[in-house]
Amino acid sequence: MALTGRAALLAALGSLPVAVVAPSWTGMLAVDGPLSLAILCDYALAAPVRSLQFTRSGDTSVRLGDRAEVQLTVVNPSRRPLRAQLRDAWPPSSWLPGTEPAASRHELTVPAGERRLIRTILRPTRRGDRQAAQITVRSYGPLGLAARQGSHRVPWTVRVLPPFTSRKHLPSRLARMRELDGRTSVLTRGEGTEFDSLRAYVPGDDVRSIDWRATARQSKVAVRTWRPERDRHVLVVLDTGRTSAGRVGDVPRLDAAMDATLLLTALATRAGDRVGLLAYSRGTKARVRGRAAGDVLPAVVDALTPLEPELVETDTRGLVAAAIAQAPRHSLVVLLTSLDAAPVEEGLLPVLPQLTQRHTVLVAAVSDPRIADMADARGTVDAMYEAAAGVEAQAQRHRTAHKLRNHGVVVVDASPDALAPALADAYLAVKAAGRL
Repeated sequence: MALTGRAALLAALGSLPVAVVAPSWTGMLAVDGPLSLAILCDYALAAPVRSLQFTRSGDTSVRLGDRAEVQLTVVNPSRRPLRAQLRDAWPPSSWLPGTEPAASRHELTVPAGERRLIRTILRPTRRGDRQAAQITVRSYGPLGLAARQGSHRVPWTVRVLPPFTSRKHLPSRLARMRELDGRTSVLTRGEGTEFDSLRAYVPGDDVRSIDWRATARQSKVAVRTWRPERDRHVLVVLDTGRTSAGRVGDVPRLDAAMDATLLLTALATRAGDRVGLLAYSRGTKARVRGRAAGDVLPAVVDALTPLEPELVETDTRGLVAAAIAQAPRHSLVVLLTSLDAAPVEEGLLPVLPQLTQRHTVLVAAVSDPRIADMADARGTVDAMYEAAAGVEAQAQRHRTAHKLRNHGVVVVDASPDALAPALADAYLAVKAAGRL
């Protein structure tokens, strides 16, 4: 039983005159006895909570930052009308801060034998699966003095997908891809390895592209044109160890790497390449391989959704072994990791030759714009110290990137907002150069 504020107010108003005029136990019983009887009657007339029936429907997935709607159908099979307050509980990250009370609580009236539909709007603030906790119902009697209260569990899961904010860059990169393929009026040929067609020689063409046999059959010099390779293999490897947990601004490095992964996956599949995914720290956390072109992006999104950084040092030797096992033939291996000196020099560099001798390797990392701001600081003693620290941090990253490039690795180092388009541009450059 739950007493309402109305019952407490009536008890206080009835007890006050007794306490002032004739304070006695008899007077208190004379006032509170009828009130207690009214409370018991009100409780008895309230619709039972245990017999209520619930079913859910609505959205099962939503992108981070968007809203999801979950419908709850309440059926009152009893012979008494239901006047109730209902709380549809979800994890705290299912709503924006401060909006949970208004979004999860509902007032409803359900006549006997009827049903009502209520809607709960979720605005998740974190990736992953959000599962409904429980439904708590407080059923009031006709006098509003007492209420029955009980809880029900009605399972429902809403999967919160990565936001994919970098998809706005996809049209421009696809246009660049069409230029490389020669499918637009701007004929920009890459140095791919797949023969496309013959055309007449124009000044400035590479003489090595002249087709002498075709020239001998014609009255003018003919040159071969090439197009970027298609149906090649791209393996995206996500380092989910401790370095991926670092936050740059309000975004964890892992989330920025995921956004870049989605843009690269969408671009590579549209370019005719086969894309796989491997997430690794101390073991394999997610894997996507062998999917048809139309199924790759949804599979990658689904695999990335529950991933979270782990506060452990990445087993780089195991990561490289898992990448080689998933990509036995020549591939473009895109490793999204950190450019911190210690993890790269002690973990990655010793095992990097195992990758580079079989595959084309591209390392992408998230840089902190704050370091560039520190390096440019001037004016005060504290600012000069910050500038010295920023310059040293930049120099260290440049030295680490230089060591990777000495092993034939393509390095992309960009801020969270710029990482996805920079990685897409690096992929197009590698493809245009015929290195896939």
